[in-house]
Amino acid sequence: MIRRTGQMPQPGQTYTPRPGAYAILPLQSRFLMTLEMGDETEVQLPGGGIEAGESPLQALHREVLEETGWRIARPRRLGAFRRFTYMKDYDLWAQKICHIYVAHPVRQIAEPTEQHHATLVLSASEAVATLANEGDRLFLERYFTSQNKLRQRLVVGNVRIGKT
Repeated sequence: MIRRTGQMPQPGQTYTPRPGAYAILPLQSRFLMTLEMGDETEVQLPGGGIEAGESPLQALHREVLEETGWRIARPRRLGAFRRFTYMKDYDLWAQKICHIYVAHPVRQIAEPTEQHHATLVLSASEAVATLANEGDRLFLERYFTSQNKLRQRLVVGNVRIGKT
């Protein structure tokens, strides 16, 4: 069973499954994020819905490019969560099944083409504090914690081993 985050489903409400692919994008010591400016302004992990006939990885590459203008490389799946929400833009009650990846931003080739989207580069603490949904925060916190533990293991006494 995929972990649920956020609000419980409303009794009697029918929810349409809506799978999506989203990316944690470390950029040096910060993170590339999406600012969506609509009726509500939200900081989000870049990504979005998986279209019919599209694989999660194809959707991830397409959505990140649309929302940030960046090409990515070496995506690695971290896990998934689900959340129940009303998607105003689609007039849809959705069970969003969010597949989370970590990928490396390679290069920005354009400005975001997705309407009402801007790119942000935030520290981990800024990103966690401002992310709009609990599931995104959970995965970013886990990723950041795991990277810090890895860096600590690379330190022997006062000598750093490897690239950090």
